Amino acid sequence: MNVYDKWQTVRMNNDRAETFADIVATELPLTIMINGEEFATIVCSPTNLDELALGFLAAEGVIRRVDDVSSLQVDEKRGFVYVELTKHLDNMHVDHSKRFIGSCCGKSRQFYFKSDVQTARTVQHNLTIDATQCLHLIRLLHERSTFFKQTGGVHNAALCTKEGLLEVRTDIGRHNALDKLYGYMLRHETTPHNKVIAFSGRISSEVLLKVSKMNVAVIISTSAPTSLALQLAEDLHITTIGFAREQSMNIYTHAERIKEANDSVLES
Repeated sequence: MNVYDKWQTVRMNNDRAETFADIVATELPLTIMINGEEFATIVCSPTNLDELALGFLAAEGVIRRVDDVSSLQVDEKRGFVYVELTKHLDNMHVDHSKRFIGSCCGKSRQFYFKSDVQTARTVQHNLTIDATQCLHLIRLLHERSTFFKQTGGVHNAALCTKEGLLEVRTDIGRHNALDKLYGYMLRHETTPHNKVIAFSGRISSEVLLKVSKMNVAVIISTSAPTSLALQLAEDLHITTIGFAREQSMNIYTHAERIKEANDSVLES
């Protein structure tokens, strides 16, 4: 399935009309089945669906590692992922229900579940990173944002070291893009202690919790944070950077991880 479609569109420019084929992001309802039972339906972009399922289940507290999954099959055409666990779901103490999870954050998602309490982590890594490196990572993310430039309708998230991008994932839902990265980290047993997340979307409380569950110490975004996200970031020891654009950025929490050009560490 393509990540974008073409749609015949009429553009009005003052009093003149022209017809053209606009490029729009593809939206796929993806239902995750666990041990033969429906668990959740996610609205997402049709890429890296296996990683999305793994990351989502880890974020929900259903699995802790890839070894908890005995098989995972993706039926992209029908929009299903079939997951078999090594344990019965009822024995994993997960408070779950069938629910529809939209591609946009807000009223389409319930905010707190027991799984958030069980899986959110206080991040203890002593990572430090130069301010110039933070801005460089955002510039690299922008350069890799091909589908956003084509559609204007997707978010991007990148798993980074201080020096550059390791993996980039794209989705119509910013939380889905993070779940895809989480799935990648689980599958490849990626060490999180020296990693950074570069991100294109607003840092909501949900986004911040996902970064915590990934055990990553720093998130850098081109957009704004919310007050609840910052409260959580303070508690969970996550460095939160917003409005990272060109030569400037705002450091909202745990600024001690950010170094200036003269190598001095900033005070929180």
